[in-house]
Amino acid sequence: MPAPIILFAYKRTHELQRTLTALQANHLAAESDLYVFVDGPRLDGPRRADESAKVMAVRALLDGLSGFRTIHRVYSDHNKGCANSIIAGVTEILRKYPSAIVLEDDIVTSPNFLDYMNQCLTQYADTPSVFSVGGYTFPFRQPADYNDDVYFFGRTCAWGWGIWADRWQRVDWELTDFDAFMTDRRARQAFNAGGTDRVRMLRRAYTKAIDAWDIRLCYSEFKEKGLTVYPTVSKTLNIGIDSLDSTTEVIFDRYKTPLDAGHQRHFRLPDRAVPNWFYTRQFQREFSVPVRILNKIRTWLTIYPIRRNRRVTG
Repeated sequence: MPAPIILFAYKRTHELQRTLTALQANHLAAESDLYVFVDGPRLDGPRRADESAKVMAVRALLDGLSGFRTIHRVYSDHNKGCANSIIAGVTEILRKYPSAIVLEDDIVTSPNFLDYMNQCLTQYADTPSVFSVGGYTFPFRQPADYNDDVYFFGRTCAWGWGIWADRWQRVDWELTDFDAFMTDRRARQAFNAGGTDRVRMLRRAYTKAIDAWDIRLCYSEFKEKGLTVYPTVSKTLNIGIDSLDSTTEVIFDRYKTPLDAGHQRHFRLPDRAVPNWFYTRQFQREFSVPVRILNKIRTWLTIYPIRRNRRVTG
């Protein structure tokens, strides 16, 4: 049996429809069990009526959904927030299954996404160094002599991912060792070796400046000296980067990447999980200080003016 799919939604019918259409087109969709969690509307603020209507529209869309072996819908009657909703939902499903595949409502998948995820979850279930499976990758150059369909890097992926119950259950969502970590300069440097943004994001998650679950998962992988397996050709695309209803921080869309056409059904997965220096160097560059500064400049020059214009004219 394929691993269950967990899909989280909130109030974005346009993005959700594209996500569902792509997921239904997956080769393994009809054999897979789908669990859908929809967060409830916020009951305060000037736009609560508009938000409630959007949440109801999402539920109506999901009520008519088909194309999977089974569909289980969980509609919250109150707003949990993005992080709490995802943590609770994945925890609930992984009490019943040894592994799961997780998506949010703005992730378009290739037709072979479920094939890839299930094969990786099977291949590395008993490889403790592999902490999770990622579906997205940057459009990295591939070494001429590289024959595998995956590579490994010590940073989790939030845009279409999979994980095993035993890894998930070890995550410290409360960050109980945060103070000790922040006083350890070497630990901070080592964490930022996987991206110079990570310590800052972890601090913001700890202080609740951001409603983030993924950096806490990333931190747990780091503490276990774990790796995420990534595809050499992306199996997902994030279509919510500039959505007006996005629950995440809007940034310049530097994540555009070719999506796998989906014809390949079987993947070359190495027995040993060993990072490749060529991919490691490219990954670290994407999250280096110079590249982050460049992308912030691009953000201010492009996306923010567009969004301001939409708010004024909308």
